Amino acid sequence: MSLHHHDAMNDDQDQDQDQDQDPQAQAQTLHGMTTGPLASSVSNLCGSSRGLPSGKDFHFFYNFEEFKAPLQEISKKSQSMLEAIGSSTARVWGSKEMPFPATDDMEDAYDWLVNVNDELFERFDLSVDEFNRHRNKEEEAGPAVSDLEDGFQLVYGKKKKGTSHSSVSGEATVVAGVKVATKDKKTTGPKPKVPFHIPSIRKPQEEFSIMVNNSNQPFEHVWLQRSEDGQRFIHPLENLSVLDFVDKDIANVNPVKPPPIESTPFKLVEEVKYLKELAAKLRGVNEFAVDLEHNQYRSFQGLTCLMQISTRTEDFVVDTLKLRIHVGPYLREVFKDPTKRKVMHGADRDILWLQRDFGIYICNLFDTGQASKVLKLQRNSLEFLLDHFCGVSANKEYQNAEWRLRPLPEDMVRYAREDTHYLLHIYDLMRMELFSMPKENENFDAPLVEVYKRSYDVCMQLYEKEVLTENSYLYIYGLQAAGLNAQELAVIAGLYEWRDVVARAEDESTGYILPNKILLQIAKQMPDTPSKLRRMLKSKHPYLERNLASVVNIIRHSMHNTAAFEAVAEHLKVGHMEMVSEENIVVTDGSEAFLHDAPAYSQGANARGESIEAGDVKNSNSVLLPACSEHKDESLELGCSASELGRDGQGGSFEVLDKNVKVNTGSDGYIAELPTERLAALQSSKANDDTLVSASTKVVSHDSFLHS
Repeated sequence: MSLHHHDAMNDDQDQDQDQDQDPQAQAQTLHGMTTGPLASSVSNLCGSSRGLPSGKDFHFFYNFEEFKAPLQEISKKSQSMLEAIGSSTARVWGSKEMPFPATDDMEDAYDWLVNVNDELFERFDLSVDEFNRHRNKEEEAGPAVSDLEDGFQLVYGKKKKGTSHSSVSGEATVVAGVKVATKDKKTTGPKPKVPFHIPSIRKPQEEFSIMVNNSNQPFEHVWLQRSEDGQRFIHPLENLSVLDFVDKDIANVNPVKPPPIESTPFKLVEEVKYLKELAAKLRGVNEFAVDLEHNQYRSFQGLTCLMQISTRTEDFVVDTLKLRIHVGPYLREVFKDPTKRKVMHGADRDILWLQRDFGIYICNLFDTGQASKVLKLQRNSLEFLLDHFCGVSANKEYQNAEWRLRPLPEDMVRYAREDTHYLLHIYDLMRMELFSMPKENENFDAPLVEVYKRSYDVCMQLYEKEVLTENSYLYIYGLQAAGLNAQELAVIAGLYEWRDVVARAEDESTGYILPNKILLQIAKQMPDTPSKLRRMLKSKHPYLERNLASVVNIIRHSMHNTAAFEAVAEHLKVGHMEMVSEENIVVTDGSEAFLHDAPAYSQGANARGESIEAGDVKNSNSVLLPACSEHKDESLELGCSASELGRDGQGGSFEVLDKNVKVNTGSDGYIAELPTERLAALQSSKANDDTLVSASTKVVSHDSFLHS
């Protein structure tokens, strides 16, 4: 093993002092570090470390001088090398100097090494961004030509459309006889995936001053009347019959395939005056198609990013981020008008998003997703319907794209248009097939009537905001199969409350604050120091990293609160969670079980059992066990559980965990007041640099929001 790395590093230091941050010299220095004695030493050290004994064997051999002496020499040289690396960060990368800690604590050394790595990777990312900016400038400036020694010319830069020559020494030189390679999978590899999340995007809540309210109170449907007893909201559809919407004369339907998208008039609606024009056009038609694009990952309740609308002759894409407060006032009435048919595909979630963000309630819906089920088609997706009825191959790579991106790329705008452009034609063809289908038997409705009944039921859904209770943690996806003991469940419950408080205050999804997968891992490993928690994290989790001390305090406190979770752990262990989905169980201290009369309900497309309010539990010491509802969702791989999707609503200052946790809002943001019984550890960490909650969310009442 080479032990000359220290001398090599000293040579590099002397050389660097004369290079004065010259970029080319920096590059040479880095190249030398990766190919010189340092790299060789690191490689040899790593290879040799595999042959060293570990555990008890190591301590045994360490008693012998023949083993101890060379190891101490290696340790000394290694520390010298690390010190040299720390001192070189300022010169090579232009960052702050990061001296190696003068301590024998291995955890401190490991933390230092992690920080150095993070710093270097961050600098590398910045360098790549700078390179891309320079490259883009060169491409925008047009092609350039450089002469090579063998007489060939190298042409680089983006070729201007319509040009086939380059200017060299003031003369136009025609580049002829050169075959330009086109981009394909063989030459450039597979096409990069459309990004689901772009961290650098400024949050629309800030960019467009979007008012949100993440209160832990039920959603107020301010645009709906209440029943006489005041216990429920009345949807406008309640005064109408399904039969009012069923087509009377299908025989006269003459489907006309829509023109290609390229020849169809289109308007990107980004200003109020164009939204007003759109509303006027919709009042002049009998039917129109609608779809929404949504983002759930970077807001607590989700944000509707786009609304696509197509008539028989035109396509529109409404920027609902820029025009959020105007969409409802201009479009609310035409969407509620029962004389105008709204055609949507798989509208379950869209219906709820329209209610949540714009106070829009739909009457007279034809859901092509429901129609495909009644027709018993091979598949029910819009992609399949476009191919089956229109012969169009949809580009579905943008289905989970970053729809907060502004300005919208042309490809994303086209994808958004495709979702509604062909929908009225599909609707025509489906109605004809449904009308010609026989009834299954006399006890069933006619197929066309059945579709309108299902569409009616979709519209009748009313958005329910997710409310945090002391039992909400039991619905984490994967919890039931994790085999957690009481202590681990206590950690789960404590961290679940913490992430909910932070997510509401910061207007972030709980999956972004602390993914379920990481939450379960923390509960299993229970790191009791910030450094252990940091080492456990395999990827970037900004809020966790900024609140390491607070999170560790919650873990420590929760570990001492095990007794309160013994009953739940026992019933999870013996399989009491495996109940039919429409039932809940309340288990008292005496382990007596009885059926609760409150069924689990579906929230939009999330189909999850909701926790019953703490006040509904008959015994204050009772433990509510939810029905088994392990419903997978597309976003699980991104850290969001099924229970984290489709959260929506507005409200004012709010209480968390009913009387247990209060989060008050003021002009300066959020101040967390956490219960001493369960989250006292968070209060004790306020003196640390870690921040529990930072103020970045504007809060207004739902009523004032919708009337603004």
